[in-house]
Amino acid sequence: MPQQRFEELLDQAAAACGLDHGFWDVWGKRHDTSPEVKQAILASLGFASGTPEDLERSFAERIRREWSRLAPPCLVASEKGPHALPLNLPADALGTPAAIAVRLEDGAGMTIHANPAEIPHEASTQIDGREFMRVPVPLPNDLPLGYHEIHVTAGPLSADTRYIVTPDRVWKEPSPDPAPRVAGITVSLYGLRSARNWGCGDFRDLLEVIDWAKAELRATFVGLNPLHAIHNRRPYNTSPYLPNSVFYQNFLYLDVEGIEDYQRCRRAGERRTRSCACAEIEQLRAAPFVEYERVAALKLQFLKLAFAQFLREWRADSARAREFRAFLDEEGELLEKFATYCALDEYLHKRDPNVWIWTDWPEEYRDPESAAVQAFRAKHWRSVLFFQYLQWQISVQLERAQQRARSRGLAIGLYHDLALATDRFGSDLWAHRPYFVVGCRVGAPPDDFSPSGQDWGFPPPDSQRHRENGYRLFAESIRKNCRHGGALRIDHVMRFFRLYWIPDGKTAAGGAYVRELSLDYLRVLALESIRNRVAVIGEDLGTVEPEVRETLARFGILSYRLLYFEQDQKGRFKSSEQYPRQALVSSTTHDLPTLAGFWTGADIDARRRAGMIDDAAFQAQWSGRAAERQKLLDLLFQSGLLPPHLPREAAAFPELTGDLHNAVIGFLALTPSQLLALNQEDLTKETAQQNLPGTTWQYPNWGRKMKFTVEQLRADPQALAFTAMVRHWLAESGRIR
Repeated sequence: MPQQRFEELLDQAAAACGLDHGFWDVWGKRHDTSPEVKQAILASLGFASGTPEDLERSFAERIRREWSRLAPPCLVASEKGPHALPLNLPADALGTPAAIAVRLEDGAGMTIHANPAEIPHEASTQIDGREFMRVPVPLPNDLPLGYHEIHVTAGPLSADTRYIVTPDRVWKEPSPDPAPRVAGITVSLYGLRSARNWGCGDFRDLLEVIDWAKAELRATFVGLNPLHAIHNRRPYNTSPYLPNSVFYQNFLYLDVEGIEDYQRCRRAGERRTRSCACAEIEQLRAAPFVEYERVAALKLQFLKLAFAQFLREWRADSARAREFRAFLDEEGELLEKFATYCALDEYLHKRDPNVWIWTDWPEEYRDPESAAVQAFRAKHWRSVLFFQYLQWQISVQLERAQQRARSRGLAIGLYHDLALATDRFGSDLWAHRPYFVVGCRVGAPPDDFSPSGQDWGFPPPDSQRHRENGYRLFAESIRKNCRHGGALRIDHVMRFFRLYWIPDGKTAAGGAYVRELSLDYLRVLALESIRNRVAVIGEDLGTVEPEVRETLARFGILSYRLLYFEQDQKGRFKSSEQYPRQALVSSTTHDLPTLAGFWTGADIDARRRAGMIDDAAFQAQWSGRAAERQKLLDLLFQSGLLPPHLPREAAAFPELTGDLHNAVIGFLALTPSQLLALNQEDLTKETAQQNLPGTTWQYPNWGRKMKFTVEQLRADPQALAFTAMVRHWLAESGRIR
């Protein structure tokens, strides 16, 4: 086969799989996807593309599979319709009557009879010398929102389709104001300090923050870091953005003493009062950073005692036991697999302390469907049930927190965060491996923040598998993270449109963008948003195509705008009125310097201490920061937010003074953006950021504790002054409801 024909086939296969031919980087330079990278990505998707003949056969087989199926496995449609089910039929069988049985999500059903020969076809193709026609059979246009099941037959042919009817926009809180402007505080829950927690912020601390946020700040929401389950092993397994599972939460956040079974357990109370346990808790509470392993080990001791107490109720089938059984029924196989993974992880690591990840487990345990895993689950049912019990208690305490927030008048309540990634050595990869692509990792191309690109180290999702499964797992990921909240932030929302894939053996500079089934994902997101009454914020930072933000806006998803990045084409900071209305505005994120850190260059110093930059890069970054500081100072003077008698040179301000702090908070509050999220570190002028990208052991990522305890927020004069300043600006800007 001539090389030209091979490249044509390669391009056709790439287009069919959503693989972009190239992209423009942040410097305006075009990068074309090489044939080698195309072949590698196609191979990861199951295409045999080593030779021209292999590629031709693989491409033909893909077309054959699509057209030989009577109906698609899943369709996602707007509630406005029109609704139709496309049938693929041989041209010589068009006269065969079709029967379409529709079972609605609520159990109601109907059957539609159609003669495909009477319906104009919308596409056709030739397969093995036989012509196939695609015929759209109309469905009722009043189908309700939801996940419906269709079974269609046409002669000897039959197929099942999941038909998902969705809204065109995500949830929006009813309000007389078409675009109300409100504000909230975002906290790293693990970093909350209090006089009573066990060395890590917990859900009782969260109740205190909720009360403080409403009473003192008059906030509308409290934002949280992702609460996803992680392995709690420093330094590699503590990032809430690289979770063990995106479906379930970290037991570290449990208020152990608030669990009913703990309160009833005499053994737990006795052990808690022993001097060694008290001393351990005091040490963990006083530690400058969260000691994940020690906190986890300590809490597990007492949680297992509480669970042993609960087992008495379980055997007696008490009202609480029946409540737990209902929770298990609702969670089903998803929770059972997660709990089985946790039980296996604990068992195998205890048996051999050198076994840390499931890829090192004995072969028979690496497959969640294996006989060995089933036998383990049956033999160790108490251990599996224990990890299910933990998720039940997390749900109970999170629900209590959201109820507290709403009862206190926080219109949104809790604002949750859904991570993009999942740990390739975690539960999700073990339990749901077919839904991830083997042979590639997700990352980002080179840009001015990462000149060599970024390799995030986790596999991309297999969108076709998700579609074939009716987006069940995707819907669960949204549903589980919407639960007990009023807003959901989607980390790297561009994931719904395209992801940057890096083939194994390539560096981050040798990847390519792969398109996703964006409208399907956004529609399912909108459906879950409406059902859970949760507003959606899309983190759209970095290289964002214009049509992405246009589509997100059409769906009512709020953009995510940060002060540092909002600059015009000449590099000047935008004025407050230039910020979009349909957006959340904030000063920074966990990956970027705090306001005080930005002003003092603490992040640049941290990079040099971590060995990430040499002296030349350090000087270059400081030179750039000096220019940024001056531009920000100019903006604040132009906005009338700084007293005119102050110096006009940024060099005159070695630190973030009270005047500068006040001016920046005022600037953010005065933007027209609907939501203002103020990070806890920027409320209290802390200099250290939570995460320094590109580091692990070199920096205490995800472990920093708050400057003030939750008790001090209501009593310390400095904390009260910070709070009063922010409350002033929320009132001045009309963000207090």
